Amino acid sequence: MSNEGHTPAANGQLPQLNKPEAIVFDMDGTLFQTESLLLPAYHKMFDILREEGLHAGPTPPEELILGSLGMLLAQIWKNVMPEASEEVHRRADDLLLQLEIEGLEAGGTILYPKVAETLAALHSRGVRLFVASNGLADYIHSIVVVHELKDLFEGLYSAGGQGTATKTELLRLLLDNHNISSAWMVGDRSSDVEAGKGNGQTVIGCAYAGFGRQDELKGSDVIISAFDELISLYDNSAATDLK
Repeated sequence: MSNEGHTPAANGQLPQLNKPEAIVFDMDGTLFQTESLLLPAYHKMFDILREEGLHAGPTPPEELILGSLGMLLAQIWKNVMPEASEEVHRRADDLLLQLEIEGLEAGGTILYPKVAETLAALHSRGVRLFVASNGLADYIHSIVVVHELKDLFEGLYSAGGQGTATKTELLRLLLDNHNISSAWMVGDRSSDVEAGKGNGQTVIGCAYAGFGRQDELKGSDVIISAFDELISLYDNSAATDLK
């Protein structure tokens, strides 16, 4: 039976899933409210690019970068400033990372509601928790440290840190490295759905960020509208005979 397109409460009953060994989370738009950090850094970055003579004209619309979240950085810059050279794109990588880390350390960034509490509850139940993100390694690490989540995660995987070309490849590496056969992939973008399904795992789509297209989460086993719904999903999932 498919639960695609339904939240756990959509028809008054929880969908039946198998209990996972591990839950793997995307970062931006899933755990972390990216716009609280990204948009100030984005505007500062273009101010610096203009000062350095690497960009002329106004800052591209915010919608371009918000709509690109979840993609690899190389693809993001092709969307945001397609006419710019590879050199400018790489400078943008460096600047954005620097400005985002400065922003994190300055405070004021936020997780989605109930993220910390839900992760702690899952961890206390013995679930192995991981991050798999298309972001840069230092960026992911900084978010986890600043928001005091580090002790909850067994591993932080990033396209920048692991050098993978797709989220599917990144998740495969994570599962292999930690000898995990049963996992839930939790994320808000089509790349998260593709990663989970491409590795034969359950996908929990997150519909609360609102960055993606309407059909972004098509193919998810379950779609949730609040992060803490994961606790009910886990508690009501069927135990599996894991060897």
